[in-house]
Amino acid sequence: MNDDAEQQLPTASASHPYAQAQAAKAFVTALTHADAETRQRAEGRVRGWRAVLSGMADGSLNVGSRTPVADLPVWATPEVLRGGFATEAASAGGPLQPYEIEAARTAGVPAGRRALFAYCLTEPGIARLNTLLDSGRYEVTVPEEAALLTVAWLVRAGEVDAAVELVGAIEPFADQLRFTPKPSDAPPPDPAAVHRRTVAEAGASLGRRRPNAAVEAQREAVTIWQPFGDALLAHWLETAGSGRVLDRAPDAAWYRRGAELLDNYWTLAAEHTRCTKHHKPKENLAILRGALEETLAGRPLDARRLGLLRHAVDSMVRRRGLPGSDRHRALRERHATQAALPSHHALAQLVLRRLSGLPQDVGAEDVAPLVAAVTVREHQDTGLPADTPVPAAVRHVVEASTSAPLGVLVERGVVPSVEVLAELVPQLVAVTTAQAYADETLRTLSAAHYRAFRNRRSLLLLNLERQVRVEELPWVRALAAQHREGAAEETAHTALRRLGELAVQGFPSTILPNPLIRELAVLARQAELGAPLVEELAADIFMGTFTPKFLTAARVAGELLTGTLYERYYGIDYTAVRNLAVLEAGEGLLRTGGARTSPGFAKLCAARAGSTGDGWSVAANGKVIEQAQILTTHNLATLVHRVGIAPEPGWDDLARRAFRTVCRLVARVHGNPWPLSTIKDAAYAWRQMLFYLSLCPPEAQQAFIEQWLGEETAHHPTHVATRLAPALAGLRLVADGGAFTETGTGGDIVNGAADALQPRRFLGWTTGRHWMLDEPR
Repeated sequence: MNDDAEQQLPTASASHPYAQAQAAKAFVTALTHADAETRQRAEGRVRGWRAVLSGMADGSLNVGSRTPVADLPVWATPEVLRGGFATEAASAGGPLQPYEIEAARTAGVPAGRRALFAYCLTEPGIARLNTLLDSGRYEVTVPEEAALLTVAWLVRAGEVDAAVELVGAIEPFADQLRFTPKPSDAPPPDPAAVHRRTVAEAGASLGRRRPNAAVEAQREAVTIWQPFGDALLAHWLETAGSGRVLDRAPDAAWYRRGAELLDNYWTLAAEHTRCTKHHKPKENLAILRGALEETLAGRPLDARRLGLLRHAVDSMVRRRGLPGSDRHRALRERHATQAALPSHHALAQLVLRRLSGLPQDVGAEDVAPLVAAVTVREHQDTGLPADTPVPAAVRHVVEASTSAPLGVLVERGVVPSVEVLAELVPQLVAVTTAQAYADETLRTLSAAHYRAFRNRRSLLLLNLERQVRVEELPWVRALAAQHREGAAEETAHTALRRLGELAVQGFPSTILPNPLIRELAVLARQAELGAPLVEELAADIFMGTFTPKFLTAARVAGELLTGTLYERYYGIDYTAVRNLAVLEAGEGLLRTGGARTSPGFAKLCAARAGSTGDGWSVAANGKVIEQAQILTTHNLATLVHRVGIAPEPGWDDLARRAFRTVCRLVARVHGNPWPLSTIKDAAYAWRQMLFYLSLCPPEAQQAFIEQWLGEETAHHPTHVATRLAPALAGLRLVADGGAFTETGTGGDIVNGAADALQPRRFLGWTTGRHWMLDEPR
């Protein structure tokens, strides 16, 4: 979630029913799931949700507040469940960790957190912490674990007063929270490289893979039951005199071999249980076996049973050929070749062996040897055929552990979406944040701490409250004032510009997700750019208000886009937006419920959305929020105008890629029973396209609209062109100097089905039926 978002929860509200539903869902999983590990995790969730419900009932939990647990300070990391609900537990609390017990034993103090805390403030304790600092070999899994390392660094730097003040802030919680890190054998990670998964995580994912039941059943059918069926068929064919089974009486040897076949069948059936087709009475093999059992028992086959037997034999010979014939032998050889291919599970186990020899807590610098074909040596060790390639499903798991610069991962496709990009950016922001400090040990500590802080789960917040920022933590405040280098702003600005370009260039049709905005906002504050970055708000808990930075972002957009195609297409008056920003700045900051708001911006968005204020609905909220995104360009203008991004190979290329995404999304509307979210995404991609196009020279805009759009649309199914026709007509109308009428401005159908000749402004949210759902006339 996000740092400053007005609404922090995408799907839930601070209510008992949501928590009760989650508890019930976890309870069912804990009782019924087939996997033991999944049941165990579900049991933990059940305990967590029971704690939430109990705390809400007795008032010990204040859901929706920045300090939901009464006995914990705002900087303490709470245990947070799905939906942002905090339990009464602290992430840094709970039973002593094994490394804490070992540290207490080594120090000769009682195995308790307060005793260990006190020891760390002694001369031997500070020395031990300094040894960890100098080596860099420690793990910070929750932010609190960096606190005493910070104290040790301050003492060594001569900042004793700051150290004493920090100790005073955290000492009241010394018996409850752990403030020391876990020692590690691994060196600090390479600051220039990032990875989606560690080697250990990739190995764990491969280790959880199980043989594919359907594939293994098919393998068993080919290797066990088909050869047995061939033997049974050949046995019955021995009784065919004039071409029909049982035309001649079997001899004693036939009965003896038949008994051996039946004994073999029951042995095979007991040992090979994946394939169950041979149990089905209507299957040919079951008919042949049943007839043999009856015959060996001395019971003559009646006419029906004999007919079934002869039909089964005839169909088997007709389909496969006589056993031993060239046709039959060629078929079985093909089956044997297919059955000899190693399973994905076996190859995953081979790759897991390869991973086991690497450092486990980092990514893999070179994954090519890890996903190479089976070598001769591995064939000798495992029996897997040499030169067998590793399947794509296994390769992708390992490739996710590639450790490389972020741009390289995007180019290789290891980062497939902007959401995945947002997961990796904290690793780089951690390094950038750490560059502000001159001391190398402090840089390592700062980076480790920031990574841990970004693993902190966001809370459900109400009344425009914001998430805790990293600079609010006492040990970060103790360092911030005196130990930052002067070039920190330039470093942060460079990192912000590069990340912004990477996100826009790599994924031009997708709006920036909130986790990525959060990281970019950290860099923007460090760079002191005054770059307002705004979050995507949740329509289901939107309260109709915006913080002032939304109006500031709209003003920045106006500085860039006044007089452009973007302003004309969406019917924006950026001069009025600027005047509103000046007016509200002059009036001072207003407050609603204790939080800063921009009432003028909220009224403007509501008016543009056609909101009457009567009633409440998610769709009506969505229309207002979409207008805020249109006015602010949802951070694109800020990144271009304030941050200075200039993605390659240029705005025209980004506009073309965004429109191709629009076409792909609109194609999914056809026959889709739940198309509204797809239409919304297509409208957002359309808006991104329009922004990039507005930054192109007029001649490029003309060629794009008059020629290229039609050529590109023709590459997609016909229904895409028909559904997009009103939107394309609207774009051409505005490009030719025209303007939308009131009827053609929004997403609602006003006069029945859409008319292909009626220009429409492409918006995503609507309170009625969206015009794109109907085939244009």
